[in-house]
Amino acid sequence: MKGKLAAAMRNLGLCVALAGLTACASGPMDVSGTTPGPLSIASEGSFFIGGHDVHSDTLSTVPNYATSGTVTVGQVYVSYQVPTHARPLSLTLIHGCCLTGKTWETTPDGRMGWDEYFVRHGFPTYVIDQADRGRSATDIETINAVKEGKAPVTALPALFAASHEAAWAIFRFGPQYPQRFPGEQFPLDSQSGLWQQMVPDWIASLPTPNPTVPALSQLAAKLRNTVLISHSQAGIYPFQAAALSPNGIAAIVALEPAECPSATGDLTPYTKIPILVLFGDYIDQSPRWAPRLNACRAFADAAVRAGGHVQLVLLPDVGIHGNTHMMMQDRNSLDVANWVLHWIDTHVTAAAS
Repeated sequence: MKGKLAAAMRNLGLCVALAGLTACASGPMDVSGTTPGPLSIASEGSFFIGGHDVHSDTLSTVPNYATSGTVTVGQVYVSYQVPTHARPLSLTLIHGCCLTGKTWETTPDGRMGWDEYFVRHGFPTYVIDQADRGRSATDIETINAVKEGKAPVTALPALFAASHEAAWAIFRFGPQYPQRFPGEQFPLDSQSGLWQQMVPDWIASLPTPNPTVPALSQLAAKLRNTVLISHSQAGIYPFQAAALSPNGIAAIVALEPAECPSATGDLTPYTKIPILVLFGDYIDQSPRWAPRLNACRAFADAAVRAGGHVQLVLLPDVGIHGNTHMMMQDRNSLDVANWVLHWIDTHVTAAAS
């Protein structure tokens, strides 16, 4: 019996070490095709941050469930892993449009995600679900009010979902579905694993600033020394959080942000925080992303003139080619991760030491 149990534990890839919790899952293969060693973590867990309580009289249209009461909305779910022998600097990963924190986990074709990779490199790593997305609760009050005739149909929240065909061009797998850019790196043979990750997006129905922004500000203050790594729709959030308060924000890494701060606005909040704005390949072939790159370049230039430490980089310019908008899931995702970690080591860790 003991032998069978031991074999089962090996098959599950789980073990517990006396010095701490060690996840021994063989997990995804790395880019070299070899199995990574055991993942040693000192602690892992989850919590919520932000949000506020509201009273509602339209909590339910289902019989036997109370219609009135108090609920919490606008909160943000955070999961984390802290490795053994952790560095003093943590990383916080913030997903973009129509997605959740799954963005950073195991890739669609089963390779190691950035969340695990960063932990393996000694960084406590925090992964969020934006407010009203994933495990962060959605406010249904208005929907029920319309259903009960207490509000007009025009009051319904504005929601959208990205189709496979639309996302194909947005994510720059090719100029249009199902064409592919030559040399693009996304594992399209496993594209169903990406489509399964996608969820309806509530951002157009949320207040300004997005509740994720003050939650990130609170999270940074709680962690005290974290790099906010954002993607796409969420690219602007770390900048907005820094404008609320720079406390705890060690640096900003914005991966293909849909929006950068205005080049003509107040740049003061961005002059004391190291900032990297990173874009992938095929930008000049995308009518959606080329203008965004130009706007971010204008911001970076203006911030540098104002005394900031801002670097805008295109991956092809540093020898990394074929990256789509989903660079953290591309086949060369760990090459990109290594480049980001090198930037952090040279611009953040070194500056803090």
